[in-house]
Amino acid sequence: MKLATFNVNSIRKRLPVVKRWLSAHAPDVLCLQETKVQDAEFPECELETTGYHVRFRGMKGYNGVAICTRREPEWISFEFGKGVHAEEPRFLHAVVDGIAIINTYVPQGVRIDHPRYQDKLNWLKRLHRYFTRHLSPDAPAIWCGDMNVAPEPLDVHHPDAHLNHVCFHHEARAVYRHTVNWGFEDVFRRLYPDRQQFTFWDYRRPDALKANRGWRIDHILATRPLARRCLAAEVDLDPRKGNTPSDHTVLWAEFSVLDKPGTCRPGT
Repeated sequence: MKLATFNVNSIRKRLPVVKRWLSAHAPDVLCLQETKVQDAEFPECELETTGYHVRFRGMKGYNGVAICTRREPEWISFEFGKGVHAEEPRFLHAVVDGIAIINTYVPQGVRIDHPRYQDKLNWLKRLHRYFTRHLSPDAPAIWCGDMNVAPEPLDVHHPDAHLNHVCFHHEARAVYRHTVNWGFEDVFRRLYPDRQQFTFWDYRRPDALKANRGWRIDHILATRPLARRCLAAEVDLDPRKGNTPSDHTVLWAEFSVLDKPGTCRPGT
């Protein structure tokens, strides 16, 4: 299984980028975040011309998640329980070929002295509880998306200058680590413990990409049965370098799925 994740920062603006990437790389699954479009205006037909099944949930102007799959998902849900941001389309749980896939767009948090920063921390804590209720660390599962957290100093340019940034603050990193430690492993870090590789470069700094002043805040994680079968994990810079780029780029991973896993979904 080849799976990719991409914060598109508007699916309508980035539709040609997504279609080209699907055609060139043929992933089994592509998870999208920040689609920024209400469901009635989502370019479903255009995406389905690529041969993929598309499922999505969005709202006008911001947020939004979607998944493109070669095979029809066996199960899908956008429900994330009650709480702040629960009504926002930031969460998608699908089952594809028996593997649970969680696609998340974690709240950014604004500033560490802003109420939405605490909302971000609570959102991640609620996600940990969701994993406990609906998944098993011993069953194949993938969690991916824009996490809005750079886990380690290696994952952000000039870390000493960003200690109070909502995506690198010690509290956000601790809560994110707690959620990961439920039973997931970062497959990029598993393969490349010491590589500095970013997935996001701020639009507001025009030279950020050229100077490689970025952040690694997009992640693909897997439970142990899949993490140990991860064959590759790479960041594709081409979408960020091309025309009308998102401020993020594509991260992908490939897994050797030798045995058919048991389906993992809520209530089972």
